Amino acid sequence: MELNRKFGLVTAVCMVVGTVIGSGVFFKAQTILVLTGGDLPLGILAWALGGSIMLICSLAFAVLATRYEKVNGLVDYAEATVGKGYAYFIGWFSAVIYTPTLTSVLAWLSARYTLVFLTSLNPALAADPVAGPECMVLTLFYLCLAYAVNTLGPRLAGKLQVSTTVVKLIPLCLMAVVGTIYGLTHGITQTNFAAAPVPTASGNPLFAALVSTAFAYEGWIITTSINAELRDARRNLPRALILGALIVVGVYVAYYVGVAGGVPTQMLMEQGASVAFTTVFGSVFGSILNLFVAVSCLGTTNGLMLGCIRGFYALAVRGQGPRPKTFASVDRVTNLPANSAAAGLAVTAAWFVFFYLAQLSSSPDAWLGPLAYDSSELPIITLYALYLPILVMFMVRARQLDPVRRFVIPVLACGGSCFMIVACIYAHGVSNLWYLLMFAVIMAVGMLFYRRQKD
Repeated sequence: MELNRKFGLVTAVCMVVGTVIGSGVFFKAQTILVLTGGDLPLGILAWALGGSIMLICSLAFAVLATRYEKVNGLVDYAEATVGKGYAYFIGWFSAVIYTPTLTSVLAWLSARYTLVFLTSLNPALAADPVAGPECMVLTLFYLCLAYAVNTLGPRLAGKLQVSTTVVKLIPLCLMAVVGTIYGLTHGITQTNFAAAPVPTASGNPLFAALVSTAFAYEGWIITTSINAELRDARRNLPRALILGALIVVGVYVAYYVGVAGGVPTQMLMEQGASVAFTTVFGSVFGSILNLFVAVSCLGTTNGLMLGCIRGFYALAVRGQGPRPKTFASVDRVTNLPANSAAAGLAVTAAWFVFFYLAQLSSSPDAWLGPLAYDSSELPIITLYALYLPILVMFMVRARQLDPVRRFVIPVLACGGSCFMIVACIYAHGVSNLWYLLMFAVIMAVGMLFYRRQKD
């Protein structure tokens, strides 16, 4: 039984925008300010560079989307350009590392901002919105909720993606417009832009900030996982990738400038963007906008889970991975790969436990030692490295395309990917080596389930 084509262009665009725009812009805005020492022009440059790299990579894969179509976009592109072995390598990485790590972090952020909203309504509520037990339980609940929505009502999941995309744009656009006006009329924007940056511990503030933008911009490639369920995919998927990327970049840069008009950068570095919301809009309306932020995070979690539950299915339909017949089956009622979905949920929960021990516990070194790396960033940079063979082999094979689509766009995408890799080396240092060690072990396990097939 095959997947039905149930999604249209609007849903695909909303999936790009909704999957990318979520907690990252709220979560990483403060991080980027800290990494740049409050240097707003440098922070804006980091957002613009990160957005440009996402845009050019989206454009490159939009060209691939017009030519290759099967059941999971990125895996299809790897198979058509490099071969079946590399496609399996990409599919296993996506199913076991990349998508589950992002989904687990986003579920935690959804819980975090939900508790921020609840504590703003009732300051006496004793709940740690970062690492408290309430946050952990709520994170697991949100993971199960996203799983249930996507498996029990896939059409509802698509509609939810559209509605939450609209909701999450409200606080961003309001802060971009009202915050900028407020900052200019009160002189805060001019003061923040003219303020001398605070010295930071980062060896290269721009590179460190750029890697942080990778988390905020990531998720667009997951949209390619529904190309088998997208009507007129060869036309609509490229359109969705390009339109979605343009919307995201514009909204992010405008929001960052708007936040800078709310309060002095020192307050933003210490308390985050929520203090700008309450300053510009007042405590009551600011609390309501915090609720919108929580809904925004949930929409992103939903979009990521939509791709996560299809990971093992993308391998199984090629006769690959553990128990292909089991994970290739599609439920006749929901028209979704139920077994693959359950496995995706289990792997995501396991990565959340890792994220808690590595980043949220009071003593991560005691739990994981040198393996306590940031699972919200390093898997993303790995994906940029995995793009390179696909783009290079596409240039070799696509002889019938014009020079711009065959060479110029892929070369620019390769350059952007390499730039992100170099920035990650500077930003994370020796943690890169420990991450690569775990990466190698997981990929070696995956190769045990690989069945050689003729390309």
